[in-house]
Amino acid sequence: MGFWADLFSDNTKEDPPREAPEDRVVERKPMEDRTPDGFPDLQKGTTVDISLQSGKLLLTGRITRFSTSDLTVERLPGCLSFQTRPVGESVFVRGYNRRMVPFSLRATIEESNRVLCKVKNLKVEQIPNHRVSFRLPLHAPASLHRQEDEKYANPESCTLVDISTGGACVESEFIHEEDEILRLKIKLEEYQPMRFLGQIIRAEEHSPGKYRYGILFAQMEDSELTALTRTLYNIQVGQKNEWSRSEVGHW
Repeated sequence: MGFWADLFSDNTKEDPPREAPEDRVVERKPMEDRTPDGFPDLQKGTTVDISLQSGKLLLTGRITRFSTSDLTVERLPGCLSFQTRPVGESVFVRGYNRRMVPFSLRATIEESNRVLCKVKNLKVEQIPNHRVSFRLPLHAPASLHRQEDEKYANPESCTLVDISTGGACVESEFIHEEDEILRLKIKLEEYQPMRFLGQIIRAEEHSPGKYRYGILFAQMEDSELTALTRTLYNIQVGQKNEWSRSEVGHW
């Protein structure tokens, strides 16, 4: 009887109404919390440059606060005061994001004093001068070697001032000329030695008996460039990952 009862029973009753998908409450992020397309994945502690559109470097500091509309940069450990800038000045903020990709943000100065610089109206921009790359300040021991010294046997002590994927600035007591080709060896405590072949493109007397040289690195293999970029990123966020040296190329 169960079968026939089911067959001839009244099945016209409607199922209980289901909740329409559009009636469900969907939690949405406020507009101000949404990340604009192309905006870099920033984090506190990241070292950045603030420069003019011409490429002139104004200051280098560390991000202590940020949103998609503004960020605050403060002094790096061991660095002296910032140079103050006028409110409303148009600047660029450059550095590396979490994926070790260089970024550039256009912004305007909102607050500037000796210990911090706050900018607002952040917008993703292309780096105005592609020859100018992000420079990481490092007061680290280094040595210069003649081009023919391929075994780095005769070091000339110097100090690494800053470094980027394109070159470095060193300070030395020795005199060199522009266009001179040298080898540069850098040793950081947490990393294996880094060796580069480069050419002096800028030379100046920084203080009595102290000379600073801007060195342009020779063209790198893609694997070398990736490894160097990763290392610069690790250093700027305070990580202690080991240097990964390529087996090809000149360093």
